[in-house]
Amino acid sequence: MLNISIDKSQTRIVVIGAGIGGLTAGALLARRGYSVLILDQALVPGGCASTFKRQGFTFDVGATQVAGLEPGGIHHRIFSELAIDLPEATPCDPACAVYLPGESTPINVWRDPKKWQEERQRQFPGSEPFWQLMATLFNASWEFQGRDPVLPPRNLWDLGQLIQAVRPSTFITAPFTLFTVGDALRLCGLGNDYRLRTFLDLQLKLYSQVNADETALLYAATALSVSQLPQGLFHLQGSMQVLSDRLVQALERDGGKLSMRHTVEQIKVENGKATAVVIRNQKTGEVWTQTADHIVANVTVQNLTQLLGEQATFGYKNRVEKLPQASGAFVVYLGVDASAIPLDCPPHLQFMYDANGPIGENNSLFVSVSHAGDGRAPDGKATIIASSFVDPAPWWHEDYEGLKQKYTQEAIARLNQYFYLKPETIIHQEAATPRTFARYTARDRGIVGGIGQRIPTFGPFGFANRTPINHLWLVGDSTHPGEGTAGVSYSALTVVRQIEARG
Repeated sequence: MLNISIDKSQTRIVVIGAGIGGLTAGALLARRGYSVLILDQALVPGGCASTFKRQGFTFDVGATQVAGLEPGGIHHRIFSELAIDLPEATPCDPACAVYLPGESTPINVWRDPKKWQEERQRQFPGSEPFWQLMATLFNASWEFQGRDPVLPPRNLWDLGQLIQAVRPSTFITAPFTLFTVGDALRLCGLGNDYRLRTFLDLQLKLYSQVNADETALLYAATALSVSQLPQGLFHLQGSMQVLSDRLVQALERDGGKLSMRHTVEQIKVENGKATAVVIRNQKTGEVWTQTADHIVANVTVQNLTQLLGEQATFGYKNRVEKLPQASGAFVVYLGVDASAIPLDCPPHLQFMYDANGPIGENNSLFVSVSHAGDGRAPDGKATIIASSFVDPAPWWHEDYEGLKQKYTQEAIARLNQYFYLKPETIIHQEAATPRTFARYTARDRGIVGGIGQRIPTFGPFGFANRTPINHLWLVGDSTHPGEGTAGVSYSALTVVRQIEARG
């Protein structure tokens, strides 16, 4: 048999987007010997997991929690391969303190499984059959995912990886593939438990973008269980930027290149194969074409079809156009005196409000609070970041400044029910809208969090990393397993394995 040795250093790979998914793919490919160039239109890498500084405060732009730092977790695996240290982090415990409408005592999502079981039994009497079903599905799904299946498969190699990941225990999930969380509640006789459903709607919106009646059960089983040991959610020391900074260091150490303030305006395709990108230097205005053997797009699936233009296949473009409207985000960033923060305030809280108001589709806020010594605020100060999902459309058509002011005032009024927010305690204040996210991350219409994890768009039915165009790959929160730094890192690892398999 003829053995052909391929020089990886001669294989040129262009990565579009320096979010965590793009940086992870680029760093891993550079580590494995490929010639890598990452391009991004922003000032700093990290995408929705980057940061900005104001008056001595450091604010995480979007993502504020990290999963997958535990031994065997996706970040742990990737950082081990890259031979770089994991960032210092503190476990989130509780992962979230959830306040339902009209209630002053939170539902604490504890890290310790036994403590969390006791909490939910006290908060939701009679619900244990539902939680036990979730635990069973999570254990089977987590073991399956740990064997690196490729979902959804698009060729024989992908299918082989999927089949190799299957074990007899995996089949316990099969009957529930087409179930939603709402279906599971009804199956367990809890369909009319309004309080439990409200809690699940709030939590699932953070992870799946949709409520219990729409979220795929198998996705929810992982999303609702990953905050407990031996997994867990973590708060990074310094800021979320630490994650991207270390990936950049690994990339450049291994010969890869990162070019910020460079916009990719088009992906060129010849004979069904991606061959080049058209790049604009934002500083000089210079435009040129960069050829590539592979192109990895760390963008939304909507952005991908825009970059392809008429070169996008009809079926792919049609599927993207028919997706339900994705959510945008409205975020308030506050730098405050420490006296504004209640004693023993947990790092992450979620509030839902009864009264009608402009705040979000669920009239809710997800809040992240810095703690002393975590590198986000000067001594005696703290940061509060409060976000809500919103329909992006009005932010592009209505009175923008008026709408922004209305949302900001309403958010601060809501937060003031828990925090002590007065002119003398608020040192810095600003807000971000879908238009802000569109400007700084280039995500289509400023949408965040990926594609809603409904039955037709999750896991085996979602968008593949392998696009219909040869040598063009998609990573990020439009693909399996979804949003979050852990999810997009897994998608990056999948693409790296697929590119290697072609060699």
